[in-house]
Amino acid sequence: MKAFKAPKTSLGDLDAEAAASLIAAAADVAIIVDAAGAVRDVAFNSESLAQELAGQEAWLGRPWPETVAPDSRAKVESLLQEAGGTGARPWRHVNLLAARGSSVPILFSAVRLGDGGRAIAFGRDLRQLSALQQRLLEAQQSLDRDYSRLRNAETRYRMLFQLWSDPVLILDTAAQKVTETNQAADRLLGRTPRRPQGREFLDLFDAKGREAVELLLAGVRATGRADEVRAQMEEDGKDVLVSASPFRQENTTYLLIRLGIPTGDASAILLPKAKSKLLKLVESVPDAFVVTGQDGRIMTANAAFLDMTQLANEDQAVGEPLERWLGQPGVELEVLTASLRQRGPVRLFATTLRGEFGATTEVEISAVSVMNGVGPCFGFAIRDVGPRVAPPSRAASRAPRSVEQLTELIGQVPLKDLVREATDVIERLCIEAALELTGDNRASAAEMLGLSRQSLYVKLRRYGLGDLPADGSDQG
Repeated sequence: MKAFKAPKTSLGDLDAEAAASLIAAAADVAIIVDAAGAVRDVAFNSESLAQELAGQEAWLGRPWPETVAPDSRAKVESLLQEAGGTGARPWRHVNLLAARGSSVPILFSAVRLGDGGRAIAFGRDLRQLSALQQRLLEAQQSLDRDYSRLRNAETRYRMLFQLWSDPVLILDTAAQKVTETNQAADRLLGRTPRRPQGREFLDLFDAKGREAVELLLAGVRATGRADEVRAQMEEDGKDVLVSASPFRQENTTYLLIRLGIPTGDASAILLPKAKSKLLKLVESVPDAFVVTGQDGRIMTANAAFLDMTQLANEDQAVGEPLERWLGQPGVELEVLTASLRQRGPVRLFATTLRGEFGATTEVEISAVSVMNGVGPCFGFAIRDVGPRVAPPSRAASRAPRSVEQLTELIGQVPLKDLVREATDVIERLCIEAALELTGDNRASAAEMLGLSRQSLYVKLRRYGLGDLPADGSDQG
């Protein structure tokens, strides 16, 4: 700090009033503190600051650190300790407590007066600087939010661009080169993600198609729009419909090129080679495969399904309900689709498949549900299990199921069939228990069960219990 050279001569004899005026004029707020650190007087040079800190009379007699925010008390104590130094006095940011409970930022520096121990704290109002910093922070936060929105918008654009089912290219009109392509365009043009962009756009077409596309681009540049043209690809000879839409970016004009499939080929779908092979395999597998909509009507079916249902071609099946050929109409397909919606894939659902001419085939069905954009569709893999099952004997075919097997049939067969199966299980268990209790004495077992011996023999043959003579006689 560089002081006055001759203050006594230049300032003269200053009384207390003149000194007070000088001190008040030198700062926005001035606080006089005694040797004990208590506030003795306060002066303001700013009317707005005085109104903000209304009620400063309550500070008089209180320690100065008690009049500031808790985070500034250590700074005030440091100011009072450094006030008597001879070097440069530091300025510290102090938050004064306002009457409304808020805090007012003030930049303070303190000076010790004479030998009395009193000190004067000169304060500069930082409210405008604080407000400017706050606006700067809000502006930075606003920029960050805008940048985040732009980045999210770009991410959404790129995702939509890549997932677009039609082949789409971005063309630099000045250089006539492709700058960006989506996945569908890569598959159509035989490109790979590692292959660099920058290919001449017109080189994609044959000589005749090149002329038509060149006229299209000229029309778009001249009028901003043009009708689509039909052109043939150079590499594989495929026909495509080429349409273009202009847009500007960074003072450069680009074209959004869409390569559509002609109307006659609208049902064609561009698929990777691996997926195409998979579809061919599904078409040729010996097991039937059917795809239905959520209403249960057939959308497509392979050749094996047509063989099982005795249909001549796929057109006879498309649009028809699958339950027309499956199990019990109105029951089993409803059970399958309800299980697909609620629990996911279904495996090894046993039922029958009826042909158009009365043939019946024992089958097992595995089914899955997938989304196709508008709603779920169901895929059914149907396997013929009849040939691998040996023809059952009469007794075996009529043998009752176990309790576990009955439980598995719930939802697959009507209730009356389940009741009949359960009755057979109970009847067989009772007969086995009676034979065991009577030591395999069938006369006593028949009497215990309330049956005639002939009725007992019929049931024994039905369930395959014991060795019975061919004529039905019994020695027990």
